[in-house]
Amino acid sequence: MGRGKIAIKRIENPTTRQVTFSKRRGGLLKKTHELSVLCDAQIGLIIFSSTGKLCQYCTEPLRMEQIIERRQKVTGTRIPEHDTREELFNELAVLKKETRRLQLSMRRYTGEDMSSIPYEDLDQLEQQLELSVDKVRQRKSELLQQQLENLRRKERMLEEENGNMYRWIQEHRLAIEYQQAALEAKPDESHQQQILDHFQFCGEQPSSVLQLATMSNHIHAYHLQLAQPNLQDSNI
Repeated sequence: MGRGKIAIKRIENPTTRQVTFSKRRGGLLKKTHELSVLCDAQIGLIIFSSTGKLCQYCTEPLRMEQIIERRQKVTGTRIPEHDTREELFNELAVLKKETRRLQLSMRRYTGEDMSSIPYEDLDQLEQQLELSVDKVRQRKSELLQQQLENLRRKERMLEEENGNMYRWIQEHRLAIEYQQAALEAKPDESHQQQILDHFQFCGEQPSSVLQLATMSNHIHAYHLQLAQPNLQDSNI
């Protein structure tokens, strides 16, 4: 059973079209090479795919430029040569002209060289400047509003921190006052030791004046003796 004929028209499916192009391109290059070798023909083949990819074949040892030049000689046609320097000069002249026009336009906006401007252009320039000023003021107001919001946010944060600190001080105020009172009422350690050195105790020796004060109810259990003899008793 032979293959059916394929209608020669553009394949709509892009995937099928690409597969068909790859297969037939390979077959075309193969037939071109065979024709060049078998018949000693000089062939130059150039192919551009639908995506712009270049594929070419040239009979060895020739180059594609030589094939194209030979064709031009045979047909009497030549590719026009463009002077790139002339194109650059033309492009430079256009850029200079555009730059000059922009400079003149900017001088109008700065209030310079106003004598040559007609009344209609001055009226239009005034409207454009007023519109620009309105946009500048609007942007300025937006920035000021943003700064104001930032300052308000910082103010709320500081107030919250101040409130937290105040509550902490109120919660610990009694403890702080008690510690301060204890530090103020606490006598010097050297002075306590001097007081204790004036007494001799039978039994347990108190370690501080505070302990001595708590022993007031049991003072009879100790025999207090002065460390220094009583001078009045010694004279009797």
